[in-house]
Amino acid sequence: MVKRTSHKDVACGVARPLDAIGDSWSLLIVRDAFEGARRFGEFQRSLGMAKNILAARLRHLVEHGIFEVVEPEDGGAHLEYQLTEKGRGMFVLLTALRQWGEDYFFEPGEAHVHLVDRKRGQPVRRLELVAQDGRRLTPEDTMVNRDGVD
Repeated sequence: MVKRTSHKDVACGVARPLDAIGDSWSLLIVRDAFEGARRFGEFQRSLGMAKNILAARLRHLVEHGIFEVVEPEDGGAHLEYQLTEKGRGMFVLLTALRQWGEDYFFEPGEAHVHLVDRKRGQPVRRLELVAQDGRRLTPEDTMVNRDGVD
């Protein structure tokens, strides 16, 4: 197997989190957690991935502080995986990825799932990048500031 390059010492807010995410399976595991999955079997049934791969991904996500292992609320024998604050912080990331996917990976009129406001049942408003003064920003309006970075 090819050894992954670590980005843990890179001064980039895109590269560094990739060590914690690892691969697409990890994002799907986190997605399922936001949809209510908590137990190993629930993740396995939803994703259909091999148990050894799922176990490795969950262990990796726990090691990176995205999940914590907790006793089940119902007193059952199976431990549960609960998103930490760090893991819950991925909600905006997954929402942005979902909206990008809806824009570019479905044919017009093709059925797909939608994120809706649980209280009102309405679609979630599009994410936007907004400047301090309220202006909507595009890539051309931004730059990466490398001051103080070697």
